[in-house]
Amino acid sequence: MIIRKANPDDFTQMLPIFRQVIEGGDTYDFEETATDQDAFDYWFGKGVTSFVMEENGQVLGFYKIIPNHRGRGSHVANASFMVSSKARGKGIGRKMGEDCIARAHEMGFKAIQFNYVISTNTAAMHLWESLGFRELCRLPSAFNHKTLGFVDAVIFFREV
Repeated sequence: MIIRKANPDDFTQMLPIFRQVIEGGDTYDFEETATDQDAFDYWFGKGVTSFVMEENGQVLGFYKIIPNHRGRGSHVANASFMVSSKARGKGIGRKMGEDCIARAHEMGFKAIQFNYVISTNTAAMHLWESLGFRELCRLPSAFNHKTLGFVDAVIFFREV
């Protein structure tokens, strides 16, 4: 498995994973009505740096790094991650998380902040805590989970 910078040609493999993740309605605030262009812009828009994890030419997951804010807040990164359901449980999220921390440092960021981790996404909650992120606060009932209704969103932070 390798992690490399994503390019627009990767989008054909990324889009089905994106669709699969948002269809669940349990981890991302995208609606199922999001267009292919919405997805493309999210992963390849202006100022976005995305990476894919692949094995034998097959994309298993991907993440992006962006400044969390512009200007005087641009030294703090934000990141988003998606993993194919076929590849879950293989440590791909952890490897991408570790890679993200290293690349954020290389890119000159001083920290990473996740603004909206869904509290019921126990795999993500555990992963970020195990990688040294600390929970800063919870946003009560901030996410409308597809099956559970309103659940908390969590803000995580880690210096790099």
